[in-house]
Amino acid sequence: RRVHGESSLLLMSGVGIGIDFVRECAENILKVGAKRPDPSNLSTAAATEDAGPVLPLDERVALINSVGEEVIGADEIPALLAHPKRPVCYDGFEPSGRMHIAQGILKAINVNKLTKAGCDFIFWVADWFALLNNKMGGDLRKIRIVGQYMIEVWKACGMDMRHVRFVWCADEINGRSEEYWPMVLDIARHTTIARIRRCSTIMGREEGDDQPAAQIFYAAMQCADIFFLRADICQLGMDQRKVNMLAREYAADRGLKSPIIVSHHMMQGLTGEKMSKSNPDSAIFMEDSAEEVERKIKSAFCEPGNVEKNPILDYCKYLVFASMGAITINSKAAGPVVYNSYDELHAAFAAGAVHPAELKPAVAAAINTLVEPVRHHFATNAEARDLLRQVQSFRVTR
Repeated sequence: RRVHGESSLLLMSGVGIGIDFVRECAENILKVGAKRPDPSNLSTAAATEDAGPVLPLDERVALINSVGEEVIGADEIPALLAHPKRPVCYDGFEPSGRMHIAQGILKAINVNKLTKAGCDFIFWVADWFALLNNKMGGDLRKIRIVGQYMIEVWKACGMDMRHVRFVWCADEINGRSEEYWPMVLDIARHTTIARIRRCSTIMGREEGDDQPAAQIFYAAMQCADIFFLRADICQLGMDQRKVNMLAREYAADRGLKSPIIVSHHMMQGLTGEKMSKSNPDSAIFMEDSAEEVERKIKSAFCEPGNVEKNPILDYCKYLVFASMGAITINSKAAGPVVYNSYDELHAAFAAGAVHPAELKPAVAAAINTLVEPVRHHFATNAEARDLLRQVQSFRVTR
């Protein structure tokens, strides 16, 4: 058996089994009330000690809702939290290159809210999905190295790891292939190609792009991940909404428990366009030097009075205020001014009381404070430093 995939792919291809067996497995696995696996049995190296005192129910509900730009199934959250078992949240990520600040700091903020609300969080390290999406040129060895690097970033950037687990896709699927592939096949049987194609944007592609057949596998597999991991809450970005909604549709069709969808905001790129790893100036990366951070913020798109398309204000709202609660801006007219809420800063910028030239240095200083622990980790930890060196040598592929 090869480490990545041969035994599982035998099941997909039908070698040695009949289609009746596949159907029977699918029906058995997907029965309502199927036994939920003990999270401690998942392939994880994270600790699971107590995360502190339990908050009142209404505060826990509010914390979960605060993560989402959109929440589907919000009315189901109180009952979920009232259950004595900790709910399971999940996010899947493709190891695809250096980590930008939305994947790093914003993700840590959101995960910390969810674990504080009483949830466990599973990171699905989607190495096979990165291969399907041609990340790192489809080189699985490089993809695994990038995944290890990303885990190092999260460990260093303030994420509370006490109820966080990292689960490697290839390892977990190979270990439980008799569960996973029948589920994927059942989803494929109950979903039209047209519906699957509408999910192609989850791969960072447009629906009209010339797509390989991998997109069919990708959407069906990502939908299956949710049920395979027994996730109660899908906590991914708004860009993953279509496949999460597919999971709710599939659950309704098959009589399964639907996942709650908590979709976080997709941060604007510094250029005013989409944040992209192929354009280093479109984002702050987690190990950027202080000088690089200052240069990128200084050159970022930020029109006076424009509060709609403004990546600097985006950074303020979702990173600076969410982490620090306040920002001090040196005003040419009034000297140092402390803003204690994003709404206060938003109003001042819209009115012209804060100029981009005053805002940008304050934001650069705040961002440097947030990423400094990561820079320090990669500078002082030999293993992390070697991972970063390798990742920086890899060519980013789309």
